[in-house]
Amino acid sequence: MPPMATRRINSYIFREILTPTLLGLVVFTFILVMGRLPGLTEMVVNKGVPLSSILKLFGYLLPTFLSITIPLSFLLGILLAFGRLSADGEFIALKSTGISLYSLLRPVLFSAFVCMLITGGLTLFAEPFGKSAFRDQIFTIASDQASVGIEGGVFNDSFDGLIIYAETMQDKREEMLNVFISDERSAQEPVNIFAKKGRFINNPQFQTLTLRLSQGTIHHLTSGNKESYQTIGFSTYDINLDLNKGLADAASRSKSLGEYTPRQLIDARREASDSRQRNRFATELHKRFSTSAAPLVFALIGIPLGLQSNRSGKGAGFAVALGIALCYYVLLNLSGTLASKGVLPAAIILYLPNLLFFSVGIFFIHRTAIEKPVSFPRLSFKRLFDRKSGEEK
Repeated sequence: MPPMATRRINSYIFREILTPTLLGLVVFTFILVMGRLPGLTEMVVNKGVPLSSILKLFGYLLPTFLSITIPLSFLLGILLAFGRLSADGEFIALKSTGISLYSLLRPVLFSAFVCMLITGGLTLFAEPFGKSAFRDQIFTIASDQASVGIEGGVFNDSFDGLIIYAETMQDKREEMLNVFISDERSAQEPVNIFAKKGRFINNPQFQTLTLRLSQGTIHHLTSGNKESYQTIGFSTYDINLDLNKGLADAASRSKSLGEYTPRQLIDARREASDSRQRNRFATELHKRFSTSAAPLVFALIGIPLGLQSNRSGKGAGFAVALGIALCYYVLLNLSGTLASKGVLPAAIILYLPNLLFFSVGIFFIHRTAIEKPVSFPRLSFKRLFDRKSGEEK
């Protein structure tokens, strides 16, 4: 076949895959975003968090969503594209001109390679950055909400066990003057603190919020054999604060494995003191590399299944795509669990799902190319209903 005709066919296959892939990407990503929407909306409505901050949170979550929806959408695109080629008789027409199924693999494998690079970049680098930035943004929201909640001439009880009063606020609410604090976090020895100045200091690196007081005194009543009243003067005094509970849970948690970069995972595995920790870091690292190859294994599975599901429609394409992806990620998570427990090395077991799907895909493609496709049992609900109706009669 002339090179020009080959390029046209490759371009045609590529366009047929691209349109449903983009459609599926929008739909699947929207579904995942909707799962997060109620919690983030509650932050805007009930806690007064600015909409711009919520949009940042969505942006930080996007790499995590796309690392799943890109392979899934690509699988859907292949199923629908080759299903339409088969249903419209175009695949038979191409074969009659001497074009084999293997020739049609070129644009598909090229697209799979591009999706694999994008998924790998998201999984290995963008996703850890997004998760870390998401946690930092949650902390920033919580600390800003805490400091903005202090108003001059108003008693504030936002922090557990603390009542804070500032006579006036200066520098756009960044500094408090003539501060009074009733500290009842220790019920046995309550403390009253007076200070001329106070300022909130947040440390995003260590996820801490501190109220730094200057030029004041601490008054407390000690209990013992004899009660005594003590007064202690200070030039600087720091109070570590607990952030608002509704926002602080995500901000105060320790760094998760998902926030580690590949280099940090390698270094952490090398420095781990016990085998359990080494297995956890190795599992996370190899799981990311294995997940990056999902578009390639999905492509090999999707082509023969798409050619055989020519009469099932787009609804069946969605169902098949979800079913294949579900099986793949279940096997991957099961492999990750076994690897983290040390049953088998992570460098082996986490690539078994890819090897399995790759082998099955090659087998299906070969059977389809020699016109001996693997048949799957189909359940016809109409036939089943008619059979039951006949039995009742």
